[in-house]
Amino acid sequence: MAATRKVWIGAGLGVLLIALAVVGLAVLRPAPPSRIVMATGTPDGAYHIFGRRYQQALARHGIQLELRETAGAVENLSLLEDPASGVSFAFVQGGLTSSEKSPDLQSLGTVFREPMWLFFREPEADSAEVAADLRGRSLSIDVRGTGTNALARHLLDRVGLTDLDLRIVELPAAEARVQMLAGQLDGMVLVTPWENPIVQQLLHDPGITLKQFPRADAIVALTPFLGKETLVRGVADLARDLPPTDLTLIANKGSLVIRRELHPALQYLLLDAATQIHAAPGVFNRGGEFPAAVTVDLPLSAQAQQFYRSGRPFLQRYLPFWLAVLVERLLFVLIPIIGVIYPVVRLIPSLYAWGMRQRIYHLYGELKVLETELAHLPEEASADQLRHSLAQLEKRANALHVPSSFGLMLYTLRSHIALVRATLTERGQSVRKP
Repeated sequence: MAATRKVWIGAGLGVLLIALAVVGLAVLRPAPPSRIVMATGTPDGAYHIFGRRYQQALARHGIQLELRETAGAVENLSLLEDPASGVSFAFVQGGLTSSEKSPDLQSLGTVFREPMWLFFREPEADSAEVAADLRGRSLSIDVRGTGTNALARHLLDRVGLTDLDLRIVELPAAEARVQMLAGQLDGMVLVTPWENPIVQQLLHDPGITLKQFPRADAIVALTPFLGKETLVRGVADLARDLPPTDLTLIANKGSLVIRRELHPALQYLLLDAATQIHAAPGVFNRGGEFPAAVTVDLPLSAQAQQFYRSGRPFLQRYLPFWLAVLVERLLFVLIPIIGVIYPVVRLIPSLYAWGMRQRIYHLYGELKVLETELAHLPEEASADQLRHSLAQLEKRANALHVPSSFGLMLYTLRSHIALVRATLTERGQSVRKP
């Protein structure tokens, strides 16, 4: 019987543990979603090119990544700030927000540099000279919603150029390129990584000249999120010596920005993908420079900080992603549960023993009451009621089932009941004597 009781107790604890684990997994540590959305940019831009690489990297781990085409960084930021958009992460240029403006967003670090490319139709000009006079020219600064548009307006305002000084047009980069090549547009600005196909085409066109932005050193000194990069002579086309001289470019940094609630496991997965995609050496970065734990506008997430300190979590290094996530979730839930249940389990035998003793002590208490009543019973009074009560007590004691370790206590109780019965028997014999 005792063994059966132990089995039932163990089974109950097992069911409780499983129930707590299931609730914990569902509430405290839900599984990462199998589908997420990334805001990229225009289909022919560098953001979208990089987005497709993330799509391929996440697909290897069973995560479906939907790429949402946008105008650029400003629209990406707007989508990230809107929880109803469904966008979980995106590329965002520096200088567009702050932790106060976007409290629900965090950064996974910077992933590339985005120089400002200032192209003009001036093949005869010395490309090393600053474009000192933009007045009276037509200049496309991309459409609103792009980081190019926002930064171009900021910098034009910095150097004192307004819509009255030059003819500013807002054309998509692809359309501005077509008009540039057709001679219908004097110049265009583009803030984008080196990998952008539009940049590569314009750098190789003999009718297009890349120029430096006016007073670049002063602008960088006054704008904390900007820096300078040197486009060295001949890097675009060594055989044709393009560009024909070193050029100093203003450069922004692109960050991988997430919504704060993005699942931690997916954050680590994105950081690992970023390492594969952005760590290769490039024209403006050395190998292994990106992704970097650099905060531009937004703070790094806790997972990003941990990643830059010690890399991917231990389980994700050696197990498939889905299995690593499952084990991590189980450990997260079970360790505290076991921490609570283990002392309880150790306490159960003591509680059980206390319960057994209490059952025997209760019968002892009733026996003591009967002994007291017997001691104060007058000799001429009837003891039939006491005999009946004692018989009932003995019956309950005989029916009591206890573990063998409590057999001595029960045996002692029965012996004491027998002693009280013997006393009653002697009293009855003395009363019947003449």
